[in-house]
Amino acid sequence: MFKQEIDFLGKRQIALIISSILIVVSIASLAINGLKLGIDFTGGTLVEVGYKEAADLKVLRNALTEAGFEDATVQNFGTTKDVLIRIKPQDGLSNAMLSDKVLVAANKHAAEPVDKRRVEFVGPQVGDELAEDGGLAMLYSMFGILIYVAWRFEYKFSLGSVAALFHDVIITLGVFSLLQMEFDLTVLAAVLAVIGYSLNDTIVVYDRIRENFRTLRQDSSAHIMNISLNQTLSRTLMTSITTAVVLIALAVLGGEIIHNFAIALLIGVGIGTYSSIYVASPIVLALGITKEDLMLPIKEGEEIDEMP
Repeated sequence: MFKQEIDFLGKRQIALIISSILIVVSIASLAINGLKLGIDFTGGTLVEVGYKEAADLKVLRNALTEAGFEDATVQNFGTTKDVLIRIKPQDGLSNAMLSDKVLVAANKHAAEPVDKRRVEFVGPQVGDELAEDGGLAMLYSMFGILIYVAWRFEYKFSLGSVAALFHDVIITLGVFSLLQMEFDLTVLAAVLAVIGYSLNDTIVVYDRIRENFRTLRQDSSAHIMNISLNQTLSRTLMTSITTAVVLIALAVLGGEIIHNFAIALLIGVGIGTYSSIYVASPIVLALGITKEDLMLPIKEGEEIDEMP
């Protein structure tokens, strides 16, 4: 008999309180503050400029702030001499006037004249379509997961997995809302990746639970699920830790262009690891999963076929 090490499900009430608080705070922040949407969603102007020497992004940001572009996003693009500037829409300024004003600000503290490489404008209608398509992508993925898990396991497992995914997505979005970090297409991609990561972790746990339900028939459902969580714990932690190490390196050393992407994944990996243990499994237990739900069907006439 497997020696139980940690009573995960014995602490499910505490986990329920923690998750409820996090979800309520996240939803409240999303309702009050909303997300700080990037120009991918709001529309705006993108200006690429080139410097003769490595650009000082801090000086450039200060110059843009002085010029009235407080919300400008400045990041290196390719090399330290190439800079990408994202500006939100400005009332009373055309696209050409806006790019000229940005170029003046960039030249203010530059030792040599700055080259204007390209200017692109993203209209608000395109941004609205991207936001709508991104939201639909998340809903479709959730629906597909619901069907897949119900087919592979049992409908109670599918409800538990989707509840855990909603838990992960809402809290990840809530953190971005609370900290007012910019939410753009790369962060949306990270949120969708979090859904896949969290589901994979949950499926591993569910596989072990199903296997143990079929072999440890004398134990209670809670005890079997605790055993399963302990058996998969080392795999879960090693996967999460190694993934987190890479994401921390990307967040610290990867530059501003992928900083928020790495942060979103890092939050999602942490929350996803937690939810696969303290959200997905307790919900299945609360729905009344039994050994009969996971027993293999007995084929009619199977005993006759096995007779010599």
